[in-house]
Amino acid sequence: MPRRSVLFSPGDEPEKLRKAPRSDADVVVFDLEDAVVPDAKPAARETVRDALAEVLPADCEVCVRVNPVGSGAADDLAVVLAGPAPDSVMLPKTRNAEDVELLADLLEEADVDCPILALVESAAGILHAEAIAAVEATDALVFGAEDLAGDIGATGSEDRSEVSHARQHVVLAARAAGVTPIDTHFPNFTDDAGLRRDARRALQLGYDGKLAIHPAQATVVNDVFTPDDDRVAWAERILRARDEADGGVFVVDGEMIDAPQIRQAERVLERAGVDRSQ
Repeated sequence: MPRRSVLFSPGDEPEKLRKAPRSDADVVVFDLEDAVVPDAKPAARETVRDALAEVLPADCEVCVRVNPVGSGAADDLAVVLAGPAPDSVMLPKTRNAEDVELLADLLEEADVDCPILALVESAAGILHAEAIAAVEATDALVFGAEDLAGDIGATGSEDRSEVSHARQHVVLAARAAGVTPIDTHFPNFTDDAGLRRDARRALQLGYDGKLAIHPAQATVVNDVFTPDDDRVAWAERILRARDEADGGVFVVDGEMIDAPQIRQAERVLERAGVDRSQ
């Protein structure tokens, strides 16, 4: 299942939790961390547990963002996993590989086998991104720009140039480990044009998807990360020519094609949901 759009839904608002899987998002995240004030977290855990029982199985991936390890993750899982297990778990404030391994141990102790989406949003998390992505339980590396900017004392700008190095580093770490890179959210949920520009930039950098904080954002993000007909046709020409060349050098549209273009074509068809095995 693709992860073009990853939509957060507050863990203490049951109606929103029930509605989220009916949105356009590929992944919905029932959020027990930043979206819930500390005093409301015990009740939110029960709300998320009950919502999972209502919505699963769903047509999208249903994820739960727990609190950081050592700061509530174990308490979150003790309640949430008393019901049906989510499709995945998101770990915020991931500082290093050990954080992911600790969460994986908690899931194993509960006899739950589900992937972890590791959110790197601090200087330590960015610097350890390769090791975090390489943990067997990690299935996606998620970039968090807002918390990172606060952590390093950066001043926010419209083009996010202050975190551009970190944004690109997360893609490299994810690709090196073979996990999904997911870009940070766009904070102004009423600015569709700005969101579209930001999502296109993420796509250019190599991200597979983007966080969303409003259901309407998921629709825009999906559109950006879904290849158009011309791009799909290009990818199909590349792979068809590769198959016909049977390992030899070949040319498509006047361009000599080698391994990077072939992998790019394969990724385009993956994003478009095209199955060439038929």
